[in-house]
Amino acid sequence: MEENRWFLSIIQDEFRDGKIDLESTMKLLTKMQIPFDFTHVKHVFKKTIDKRKEQRITIEDFRAIYQTIVHRFEFYELFCAYSPNGSILSDTDLTKFLRREQHEAKDCETIALEMIFKYEPIEGVRKRRQMSFEGFIRYMSSEDCSIFKKDQRTVYQDMNHPLCDYFISTSHNTYLTSDQILGPSDLWGYTSALLKGCRCLEIDCWDGSNNEPVVYHGHTLTGKILFRSVIQVVDKYAFAVSDYPVVLSLENHCSPKQQEIMAEHLEFILGDRLLTSTIGDSLVTELPSPEALKFKILVKNKKAGTIEEGMLRRHMDCHGETGEVSEFENLSDDEKSGEKVLYQSADTLKRKGASRSSSPPRKKAKMKKNKIAITLSDLVIYTQSVKFVSFEHSLDNQKCYENNSIGESRARRFLKSSAKEFVSHTSRFITRIYPKGSRTRSSNYNPQEFWNVGCQMVALNFQTQGLHMELYKGKFLDNGGCGYILKPEFLRNQNSTFTPRDVGRYSQPMSLSIKLISGHQLPPSNLSKTNKADPLVLIEIYGVPEDQAKKKSSVRKSNALSPRWNETFSFTIQVPELALVRFCVEDEISVVANDFLGQYTLPLLSLSRGYRNIPLLDKDGCSLGPASLFVHVWYY
Repeated sequence: MEENRWFLSIIQDEFRDGKIDLESTMKLLTKMQIPFDFTHVKHVFKKTIDKRKEQRITIEDFRAIYQTIVHRFEFYELFCAYSPNGSILSDTDLTKFLRREQHEAKDCETIALEMIFKYEPIEGVRKRRQMSFEGFIRYMSSEDCSIFKKDQRTVYQDMNHPLCDYFISTSHNTYLTSDQILGPSDLWGYTSALLKGCRCLEIDCWDGSNNEPVVYHGHTLTGKILFRSVIQVVDKYAFAVSDYPVVLSLENHCSPKQQEIMAEHLEFILGDRLLTSTIGDSLVTELPSPEALKFKILVKNKKAGTIEEGMLRRHMDCHGETGEVSEFENLSDDEKSGEKVLYQSADTLKRKGASRSSSPPRKKAKMKKNKIAITLSDLVIYTQSVKFVSFEHSLDNQKCYENNSIGESRARRFLKSSAKEFVSHTSRFITRIYPKGSRTRSSNYNPQEFWNVGCQMVALNFQTQGLHMELYKGKFLDNGGCGYILKPEFLRNQNSTFTPRDVGRYSQPMSLSIKLISGHQLPPSNLSKTNKADPLVLIEIYGVPEDQAKKKSSVRKSNALSPRWNETFSFTIQVPELALVRFCVEDEISVVANDFLGQYTLPLLSLSRGYRNIPLLDKDGCSLGPASLFVHVWYY
């Protein structure tokens, strides 16, 4: 009775004329704080008024629509299992549910009261410390019941390890918004990456007119933006979503004169945020931690001499003399691996008549020695770029603050031939992996295979949708989305013998069971004029080779509003610390073709036990709310 009175008290004013139309129905659902998909409500509304001349509904019609959208049977079954009368949950009943089903280990009584006061919409029920089915629905659909663990939505890991002990969210050619040949360069690339928690940005720097360095993909027809403008964007957004350090990875092709301009812009625009000296002792034997570098911006570039020499120059204030330079190799590792493909592509486009007045194709640069301005060199502190020769050479010669960049193809060969040495290398030195030059359409590789050997900076084209970027975003949901994730101990230990194909006893295997119960308000099929789809769900595990798995549900025909599966899938994972779980919803178009509807990816160790909802994201990573899956998760 209380629920009925509550329901009528909210809606009766809207029915002063006896009936309401579709627009008013939408407004009323919004007023009741019910998340809904317009297409589904429109379909249910039209079904309700089918064969009527009037395009309006009564109170009872609205109640039926409300119950169709909101009163999910799978929730009611759970509610009745713990409610003595099928009408009300006491705080004691809810406590039992939280302890037995949701595996809340601590303060279940307190959590139960918090959930009642937060989600129970009926004041009288709330005052009695009880929960109605209306409140239970709201709790089960909330973030508090999400599959992603609550305590991992904020920074919870130890942030006092050296930088090389972390996976670091890293973007490739951050300035590009589409392909690598003709695509425009845009400041939004940097804004977007930083707002997604990216902590390492790539900036390709070339001589520009009016003595102003520019950023673009050299020897191609991509657009140009001012280096100065890029640094202004970095200054504005660097710490918008994360307090931890940002690394500016410079691909430096500028003349010494314009390098000095770059150094001026970096120091003037970034001010105290720019790291210009070591923390503590100038003799660097270990990298500082993300915690020690909070709110700092680091420059990653070639460097002349040692950190100590640079510090001494700055201290004596004699480093700014015009023309003071040192030699370094002109082309970066990225350029060496990819320039041939890019030149060929640019030449082909030119022959076909493609042009960009602001970005004429450059002549092929010859391999040569160029010079680095000392003013820029001295801004490189803990992230000095050095050419990778071999694992043996690095072990004998490389300093802890020297970083390597390795192309994906070469790195993949190392995975096969020298995995143990690769793991040993990344336990000591920050290693950046970048896409091969033939990926002219800005496609991405699978980042998982390089995380498996501990590579810290696995650089992807953030502007490109698809599976690999979904894995990337899922990985960095962890640790509050701060862009730094502490690597497992066996990838930090310099004496580790772990390899992705020989995991040894470094990890405790996990048995995982996922019961796929239902879906709710899934995105309709792109081919449907109504709210229909033939949904199926893929549950995929990404990790070391032995853990890779994919399982598929059955298809539910013509039902995107409330499909039910009740199917259970089991997995055994050897290295849970490296595993990701991906839930992908597809629409079966034919026996051999499916259409993407939504997905959600998260680290395996971020899974909450119990009955959980899974929010769905579109191809851009944006929420498809209220679209979701409902599952039961168990692991041991």
